[in-house]
Amino acid sequence: MKINKKTVTDLLLTVIMILLTFGVNLLIQAVFDTQTLIPMIFVLGIFLISLRTDGYIFGIASSLVCVLLVNFAFTFPYYGFDLLSPIPLFSAVVMLIVSVLTCTVTKRVREIEKLRAEKEREQMRANLLRAVSHDLRTPLTTIYGSSSAILENLDQLSDEQLKKHLEAIKQDSEWLIRMVENLLSVTRIDGGNVKLTMCNTVLEELVDSVLTSFAKRYPEFPIELNIPDEFISIPMDAILIEQVLINLLENAVFHAKGMTVLSLNITATDLHVRFEVADNGCGIPDDKIGTLFNGGNSHTNRSSDSSRINMGIGLSVCSTIIKAHASNIIAENRKGGGASFSFVLEREVTDGEQQ
Repeated sequence: MKINKKTVTDLLLTVIMILLTFGVNLLIQAVFDTQTLIPMIFVLGIFLISLRTDGYIFGIASSLVCVLLVNFAFTFPYYGFDLLSPIPLFSAVVMLIVSVLTCTVTKRVREIEKLRAEKEREQMRANLLRAVSHDLRTPLTTIYGSSSAILENLDQLSDEQLKKHLEAIKQDSEWLIRMVENLLSVTRIDGGNVKLTMCNTVLEELVDSVLTSFAKRYPEFPIELNIPDEFISIPMDAILIEQVLINLLENAVFHAKGMTVLSLNITATDLHVRFEVADNGCGIPDDKIGTLFNGGNSHTNRSSDSSRINMGIGLSVCSTIIKAHASNIIAENRKGGGASFSFVLEREVTDGEQQ
């Protein structure tokens, strides 16, 4: 029979807690020459075991073991069993009640947490579905309209008109590609958990890949880069972090009205590396900052500076990826104007730094 890791952990916790309570009671009896606190300490140990383990087995088993220990080491005749007297029987009943009640309450709390988590997952799926259904409709309509116009009026269109329709098809096709990339990342998200493929990534290689990919799609938007000169390696899922940075840069392209400077700023300390995508555009409306990353931004939350539908799905994916890397993404308005999106990752610690 296969024993899972949680069962082994619960067993070790139970054994350690029983030994600890037994040792504490022996110490109290030897130092203070009293047995008043002994039952309460055992009950506390049973309570903690029942609270931290799954199911009823470990809590009930620990209560029975503690009854035997009380009867053996702390009840006259010492170091012998007398299970028929009223005191051990009463102790067994009390400890069993404490164990069962604690396990019941703990189980109920975990069920409530599970239901809440499932509700949040369903809300996330609903938000993503709503965002996707709306976000895909507009570019597909544009592509269909432009291609139909070309097919139906090919002989009547001037070169400039034809170029305009083809440019619209190209732009919306590129946008759809980015949306599909986001959806592929969503398939790696299970209830908010991302399946990471961690490896040490050289910072310069990551940045080069991001800039190359972004320049192919938006050559008209140069990026001002600020990066440390030192060699930096960061444990990360490089594909997902690259997507986060591209999403943030693209978000500025779509939403930062009046932007003239788009920058990628990276700073490093001995333990961390901070990534920041900043612009000097119109900034983020105050009522939108708190909901940017929840995946719920739909066409009803459209930014006034957006030439496209809201990219809420992209920012939601970004937030989930960064959380999976044990960090948080922060959005804020800059004092001099514009918006800033930043997150921090732990850098690789070398042997020399550990010493």
